[in-house]
Amino acid sequence: MGGKIREVLSECSLPAALEAMGERWSFMILRAAFNGLHHFEEFQSELGIARNILANRLARLVEHEILTREAMPEDRRKIEYRLTEKGAALLPTMVALRQWGERWETGCPATPVLVDARDMRPIGPIEVRSWDGRALTLHDLHWALAEDLAVEPEMRAAE
Repeated sequence: MGGKIREVLSECSLPAALEAMGERWSFMILRAAFNGLHHFEEFQSELGIARNILANRLARLVEHEILTREAMPEDRRKIEYRLTEKGAALLPTMVALRQWGERWETGCPATPVLVDARDMRPIGPIEVRSWDGRALTLHDLHWALAEDLAVEPEMRAAE
């Protein structure tokens, strides 16, 4: 990695993302939210997490605008947590981590199986893709500074 790249590594957004998500329990809460859980008691029952830890993690996810926290209109004492657009955008990350765990940690497909609702077939593996749709591997990637980026072919034609 070039010296100039090392100098700007501190600007990488990965530490900020990890700060927002926290640790294991945040991911488990997010998984539960993706699966339709919305209430404190549902999260607590499903995850078996201590109430104080759950309250702390939910507050952190709300603070980072990954979940919203709203009182239910019919009973203002009952609170509902919902994924925000920002939270829903974590879906590929969650699926990629799950697929990685199936391959490298458990060695077997997880249950329940995540399927396409249209045809009930299992989803494919999450991949890193190029701007033109090609699947990329680690060996196809290179870190570059913003000012060194190539102009896209469509933009070149307009020049």
